[in-house]
Amino acid sequence: MYGNFWENLRNAFRHDNNSLFKLIAINILVFLVLLVSRVLLTITGFGDLYSAGVAKFMMPASLTTLATQPWSILSYMFMHEGIFHILFNMLFLYWFGQLIHQYLGSRKLANLYILGGLTGALFYVLIYNLAPYFQNSLNSSLMLGASAGVFAIVVGAATLSPNTTFFLILLGPVKIKYIAIFYVILSFANSAGANAGGELAHLGGALMGYLYIIQLRKGTDWGIPIQKVGIFFENLFSKRQKINVTYRRPKKSSSFKPFSKSAPSSKPAVKSSSESSQEEIDIILDKIAEKGYEALSKEEKRKLFEFSKK
Repeated sequence: MYGNFWENLRNAFRHDNNSLFKLIAINILVFLVLLVSRVLLTITGFGDLYSAGVAKFMMPASLTTLATQPWSILSYMFMHEGIFHILFNMLFLYWFGQLIHQYLGSRKLANLYILGGLTGALFYVLIYNLAPYFQNSLNSSLMLGASAGVFAIVVGAATLSPNTTFFLILLGPVKIKYIAIFYVILSFANSAGANAGGELAHLGGALMGYLYIIQLRKGTDWGIPIQKVGIFFENLFSKRQKINVTYRRPKKSSSFKPFSKSAPSSKPAVKSSSESSQEEIDIILDKIAEKGYEALSKEEKRKLFEFSKK
């Protein structure tokens, strides 16, 4: 799937189970629209109109302003204005997103990105409204960028498979848990600086990435509500042709009736099977965290793949 980056990006919306490239494509498209709009409106003398319009989709720290533009809690996480801002966010999303996709699947990757963005926004608003340090800039502070969602992906991948190694220029092989820890510490250190809002959002996203994986290991998926919304819109805009499926009732056989007397006790067996499957997945995730993905057997990889499609 990831052999040809540009081919996958170009065909992002033509394939299912492809949320990583869909997220990257959406961010790039929004960036290009904003870039073209800014240039055209600025050179034609309408730069103020551009600034006012973009502000309506950025995340405000003020609760009063947020109440007038509630959609910004989602829109802000797909917006970038600087080339290096979007470049580094998309690189980190691509590198670490592959791990989440490989281990947990496409839907959980998208769920974690959105959850990270939401948590980052809420953490930013909470701190700005409660901390005395930010009171003077509360009403004027606006935030944009995918960083909170990306931080959730980075920390989520590091929590899921901490000993996976990336090869970094000048540094060589580095375990991703150290990369995640470094950037979390860096964001904390800069949380009272010029980009305080963005750094606080990073910390909120990082916290969600960690908690999401911990809860997933316990059998609780915090992304289910977001997944249901996504499935709703997929079905709403789907152009696939409906397939008619015919069911043929099997003929009764007098010589083999395995469920003739045991039907009432079939429900507990199903429940037990479901619990057993969840326990197996938990064991596999623990093994990944301890020894890495390559330590899994073929059967364990198959079970994880089947789980990732749910």
